[in-house]
Amino acid sequence: MWRSLVAVRASLLRASRRVTRYSDVPLSDSVAQLRHSSTSIAVPGSCFFRSSRYFSQHYSSSSDSESSENFKSVSAETVEIGEGGDTQIENYVASEEVHEFDGESVGIEGNNDLLEENIVVSAGNGEEGEVYEVNVEQLESVLSLIQSTVDGSFESSLDEMGLKLHEDFILNVFETPHILGENLIRFFRWAVNSDSEFKVTTRVVDVLVRLVCSDLRQRNAYSLWGLIKEIGEKQNGLLNAEILNQLIAFFSKLGKGKAALEVLDSFESLGCVPNAESYYFTVEALCRRLSYDWAWLICKKMLDAGSLPESNRVGKIISWFCKGNKAKDVHSVYLLAKEKRLNLPQSSVNFLISSLCRDDETVELALEMLNDFSKEERKHAIKPYMVVIRSLCRNKNASKAKTLLLKMIAEGPPPGNAAFNTVINGFSKAGDLGEAMELIKLMESRGLKPDVYSYTVVISGYANGGQMKEAYIVLDEAKKKHTKLCAVTYHTLIRSHCKLEEYDAALKLLSEMKDFGVQPNADEYNKLIQSLCLKALDWRTATKLFEEMKANGLHLNGITRGLIRAVQDLEEEELSTAA
Repeated sequence: MWRSLVAVRASLLRASRRVTRYSDVPLSDSVAQLRHSSTSIAVPGSCFFRSSRYFSQHYSSSSDSESSENFKSVSAETVEIGEGGDTQIENYVASEEVHEFDGESVGIEGNNDLLEENIVVSAGNGEEGEVYEVNVEQLESVLSLIQSTVDGSFESSLDEMGLKLHEDFILNVFETPHILGENLIRFFRWAVNSDSEFKVTTRVVDVLVRLVCSDLRQRNAYSLWGLIKEIGEKQNGLLNAEILNQLIAFFSKLGKGKAALEVLDSFESLGCVPNAESYYFTVEALCRRLSYDWAWLICKKMLDAGSLPESNRVGKIISWFCKGNKAKDVHSVYLLAKEKRLNLPQSSVNFLISSLCRDDETVELALEMLNDFSKEERKHAIKPYMVVIRSLCRNKNASKAKTLLLKMIAEGPPPGNAAFNTVINGFSKAGDLGEAMELIKLMESRGLKPDVYSYTVVISGYANGGQMKEAYIVLDEAKKKHTKLCAVTYHTLIRSHCKLEEYDAALKLLSEMKDFGVQPNADEYNKLIQSLCLKALDWRTATKLFEEMKANGLHLNGITRGLIRAVQDLEEEELSTAA
């Protein structure tokens, strides 16, 4: 099995004609050299014969020209093949290729006897160094064990193998496909706690974490974190922020907010300093669990450190806290991003503005954010502008809403009927009907046609103030511009006439509604009937209205029907008493 795997990898190398070493030493500084030796092959860092998982990742990084040039270099690191001077390799490099080594031309042709017993790793770096041999038989035994279902005798079976552990041996195990993450963790835990001279390295831990974190299994996550924490506490400086960040992101994907927070809290004790990604993944994990208070504490630490992730992730942070009703708090994140000139997603900025407008105390913050919009952004920002205008009018601050409306006219986005109507309604409710009428005229000057709603809010303002003459002036203007009015327009006037006990005028409006395409609803009838009965004691007119309702298919509630009967009985009783 192992020899077949080597042949496949060698074929890949032949096809790509690229050579890259899996180490911190650049390939341009290291050299491959063929030498005559016994039945073994010396490989720089043993990288030639690692798994296809690593091979595909690293052996495609350099160009063909660089590989060809590097392969002709000379170094103490060697590839030793064959016996008695035969330097022929089949399935490794094409037979017609000729490379120069120390001035000699070496033809590379066929020989199926590639490997016998060992893969030899030369540790030389310009001079002959200590050589570590990866025992193929032991490697196959270990792979056979951990690729199968692991029982309680797993560790004891490893003890009996008498393995000579080395970083490259561990990496060959890790980089072999189709091994369960929990088996990798158990094997590495055994290796760390074994009596061998194996020394854990940052690279080995990083590879293990990457492999296990690619498999979303909760049991693996907690087991891996326990092992990493144990290693980090024993060997200070071994871990780094990137390794721990992978664990935090792993817990975040699993929705384990407290576990992610535990990893972040362990940075100092493990000799690491959290970075922007550390905070981001922790906040993400906590927000997924809706733990917004805890998440905000972490976010504050991020702000205190002056560290922010890239703009899209900042946008996500803003959106998460807006969903958690912490718009006022997360506004400080927006300010820091603005200071650092991050280009945040417009959707997140709009979400923050709308969230700030929910609370009357933070509407001003949303108004200030509109000033940060660029000319291009304002073209498509009608929604956030509208949200702010509505909130200002809700706060009875129609004057600021008008100022913003005028700014929209001058700078964009151009306001439509909805923006004008909102401000007109704000002035009408405040009783400043003169300002409301000026805005209607401004609408017309900009080529906009005031709709029925625009006139209705002004009519309502006048009618509620008892200024019925002015209300009818606006009504007449509305009739000229619109052939069909709305029920609300008449409903407002009818209610006002009833308050003023002007029942004839109210009845006239009720009959007039049909002429402008408006069918009176039960509310108009109900209000008028109640007023006729309670104030005018006119049960006869009320009865006529009730009959008219039934003819129109409208329903009068039982209380009002009872009120008509009660007034009628009261009048008959008085008449009988007087007689």
